[in-house]
Amino acid sequence: MKLILLFFLPLLAAGSFAADRPNILIILADDCTFSDLPINGGQNAKTPRLDALARESLVFERAYLGMAMCSPCRSELYSGRYPFRNGCAWNHGTVRPGTKSIPHFLRPLGYRVGLSGKTHIKPRAAFPFQSVPGFDDNCVRNPTRPHDLSGIRQFITAESDTPFCLVVALTEPHAPWVMGDPSAYPPAKIKLPSYLADTPMTRESYSKYLAEITYMDSQVGELLDLLDETQNSDKTLVLFTSEQGAQFPGCKWTNWDNGLHTSLVARWPGKVPAGKRTRAIVQYADVLPTLLDLNQVTPEAGTFDGSSFAKVLYGQAETHREFAFGMHNNFPEGPAYPIRSISNGQWRYLRNLTPEKLYLEKHLMGRNEHNPYWQTWVFSSFSKPHHERLVNRFLKRPSVELYHTAEDPFELNNLAGDPAHAAVQATLAKALDDHLADQRDPGPVLDSSRAHQAAAGQKPLFPSKP
Repeated sequence: MKLILLFFLPLLAAGSFAADRPNILIILADDCTFSDLPINGGQNAKTPRLDALARESLVFERAYLGMAMCSPCRSELYSGRYPFRNGCAWNHGTVRPGTKSIPHFLRPLGYRVGLSGKTHIKPRAAFPFQSVPGFDDNCVRNPTRPHDLSGIRQFITAESDTPFCLVVALTEPHAPWVMGDPSAYPPAKIKLPSYLADTPMTRESYSKYLAEITYMDSQVGELLDLLDETQNSDKTLVLFTSEQGAQFPGCKWTNWDNGLHTSLVARWPGKVPAGKRTRAIVQYADVLPTLLDLNQVTPEAGTFDGSSFAKVLYGQAETHREFAFGMHNNFPEGPAYPIRSISNGQWRYLRNLTPEKLYLEKHLMGRNEHNPYWQTWVFSSFSKPHHERLVNRFLKRPSVELYHTAEDPFELNNLAGDPAHAAVQATLAKALDDHLADQRDPGPVLDSSRAHQAAAGQKPLFPSKP
């Protein structure tokens, strides 16, 4: 890696290919289920700015992250490594000593690298972003603090002769849902997705959540307008991603598609085809290698778990990776309930490593200020079979799950053990086995207070892949 960087730094300093080196703006929503966005088929939310962005961009239909919770997915995005390998395999987790991230790789190439808004990553040494003021860093503040673009304007215009990489990590639509205008979404008129139990309280909460999506959309629009105003739009790669699913049962904190599937939109005028969609499978770990590839830098083998999808961006390839991998460790958000999964974009295979236990998660089942509707699911299940099925699906899970996501997008029909799909199940099971062995994943013991505390003390119990 050092030799490669040393070769390219003189060229960068001389501006030899400056025209091909984009500024980078990464915009993260927070806990936004990809399938709720109109650009991904959502039927309720109003997102005019994202809709317009998609018309100017390449939209990824099969983008995924490794864990459907904040700290692990952001650590994966910024480091290019899967959760267990980077060390952040629990929420509020800490990456392993020596982990490097976007600033470590882009600053030697001449980039100014900043972050505005939510962090939820640690330690500072692993994520040395320049702090850029403007957006709230507290996702549970009620209400969100007013945002101000002056700090971001100053950052992106500070040095016209050097490129910038800026992450703007928004706090919407993370619960509690307090921003935006819920009156634009009358609860009775919402077309509630089938993975949610249809109760009045669910509809009220979903209305507030949709209002926050629209509020988030307006923030995206302001950032894109700022690029226009500063004459940076044509030379900036914009990546928008929705992060993991929302804090509804079946989304965040799960390995189902609504948890791990993320929205990803890429715009770079003149470089990335506009108004196109791709079914290439990509994962958060692939983003950093791609940014380096766009700068004509090839990292040493083994530096990342991900790999560059630059050819997909340029319209030169229609495929990228064969599988996307997921994991879940429930502690400290509830009792241990480890899950591992794999998707090929059409099918999803999951293993619940302790199926004899009930799945319990404190945000969804006990913190009423966030999710007051859960009790209405339970009580309505006495008389409504579909509600009973949803409650049981969430609480009691089999050892193996297999879903034909392409035909069953909310993954409500478990096909595991069906002879008609035995070949698909066997293929995915073998690929997951190979992945877990490659990562040296220790299995259920990883989801424990002892493992979490050891990692927090920077003394992981388990060796990672070198």
